[in-house]
Amino acid sequence: MQQHKSSVPQFAICVHNSEYPASLELHKIYRVLPDDDAASDGDLRIIDESGEDYLYPADYFLLVDLPSDEEQAVEHLGQRAQRGNRAKFETAMAKVADVEPEEHDRL
Repeated sequence: MQQHKSSVPQFAICVHNSEYPASLELHKIYRVLPDDDAASDGDLRIIDESGEDYLYPADYFLLVDLPSDEEQAVEHLGQRAQRGNRAKFETAMAKVADVEPEEHDRL
């Protein structure tokens, strides 16, 4: 049996998303990137639904340490999902017209 290379979890399950419903899906597994500064502030650097990494409160997630076989499977699925999400995002954004803000929206 192969030992896991690091005792630091590289994945987290989203258990709270009320402030970020468009960026985080409840009960979904997300990739965690190492970031000591973020951790010292109580945050995690997560690759979210946009496919980019952002800081989120650590208490929004349950850290998990997956065996290497499962880790590779999750990585592969995550990469496929990110490509699909990015394409859907770009398609949706292409349909949104650029408009000038209304007078009352300006500062």
